[in-house]
Amino acid sequence: MSAKRRFEWLTELRGPGVAFRYRALDIRELDGDRLIESDQIGDNVIAILARLRDHKEAVRRIVAKIAVLAGAERETALKQLVILSGLRSLVATAVEKEIQKVPIFIDIMEHALLGPPFKKGLAEGRQEGKREGELTILRRLIEKRFGAIPHWAEERLANRSTVELEDLSVRLLDAQNIEDLLP
Repeated sequence: MSAKRRFEWLTELRGPGVAFRYRALDIRELDGDRLIESDQIGDNVIAILARLRDHKEAVRRIVAKIAVLAGAERETALKQLVILSGLRSLVATAVEKEIQKVPIFIDIMEHALLGPPFKKGLAEGRQEGKREGELTILRRLIEKRFGAIPHWAEERLANRSTVELEDLSVRLLDAQNIEDLLP
């Protein structure tokens, strides 16, 4: 089957009682500047894939139109623009730069897909930071009171939770030696 024959086959769909013909176009042949003139944000965004006279100016105009949208509509249009601009690698960097210039604020914590794992990671990070802080202070107090911390004691400290480290810092006040503190 020749390439021309294959293309013709792709331009027609037939079924019982139905016949549908269409013409396949390369989006790069469409006039992107006309799409940017549209009042529909979807047309504006898809223009990034079409033929444009000035990519940077087109990106600036599209991002400016997105910036005035509200809430979910703005978020959706911005996501679509970022995804589609990735298909045109030269345009993607222009989109990124323009988005940084325009005051579009998206609260990642409220994002339906990204928010929950981000919040979880943030909570875990805070907990780990608190634990590391407790461990650092406890190590310094032990060294001040008993001298250098032996390897076996370091291993026992490393496996303790934040609550356990807090308890050890209180017990340190009464311990006579490191063996009493970390039996």
